[in-house]
Amino acid sequence: MWQETKHGLYKQFNFEDFKQAWFFMTKVAEIAEEYQHHPRWENEWNVVQIWLITHEGNQKVTEKDHKMAEAIDNIVNFSSVNQKKDNLAFPDKVKVFADGGSRGNPGPSASGFVMLDKEDNVLIDKGVYLGVTTNNQAEYTALKLALEECLKNNVQEVEVYMDSLLVINQVRGIFKIKNRDLWPLHDSIIKLSKQFKHINFSHVPREFNKLADTAVNRALDEHLGLKSEIQEVDSVT
Repeated sequence: MWQETKHGLYKQFNFEDFKQAWFFMTKVAEIAEEYQHHPRWENEWNVVQIWLITHEGNQKVTEKDHKMAEAIDNIVNFSSVNQKKDNLAFPDKVKVFADGGSRGNPGPSASGFVMLDKEDNVLIDKGVYLGVTTNNQAEYTALKLALEECLKNNVQEVEVYMDSLLVINQVRGIFKIKNRDLWPLHDSIIKLSKQFKHINFSHVPREFNKLADTAVNRALDEHLGLKSEIQEVDSVT
């Protein structure tokens, strides 16, 4: 609820993170331009504080401030409704295809994953540039990022598919982990896996993991500024 203070009409808004707070502020900025009425505000990470006062009205709160306050509240209400709809629409069961690659091994690397529903509709297609790592680190990171995204969207059951036989058999406990650099990633994945109602890890041939492979190469090409044909990345299967 907005409060009238000596500094103007005041309200504090709390968001999940800075990204949401910044999105909110950009929308408020658009309204400010439309109303030609610019607020005083402060932002610290996920918190935004706003003061509205009419300068040409002898520094008093006027109807102009109340109308803008209502418009700002509408931004928050609209975002909340759509966020709830998105959460309800996200399925409990998904399929995840994950991949990672390094051009040089070690060299410039990226991770990619694609999340599908049971009808094979793409829900999320994401590639992330990692910097200089090894292929195996990129593969493991892809799986970690994918599982984190599943938990973020309240997924309960996951079928994971990767063309890395090494990663699949290590997370299933069939292969030992000789490379100590992979231990932290492996431990994180095991902890993440325990948060699902059901999770299964399956190895697939590389030709069945093209979507994730494309996400990897897209992230690498975008970072490296390449516009030529997609290059093949090193792969250990």
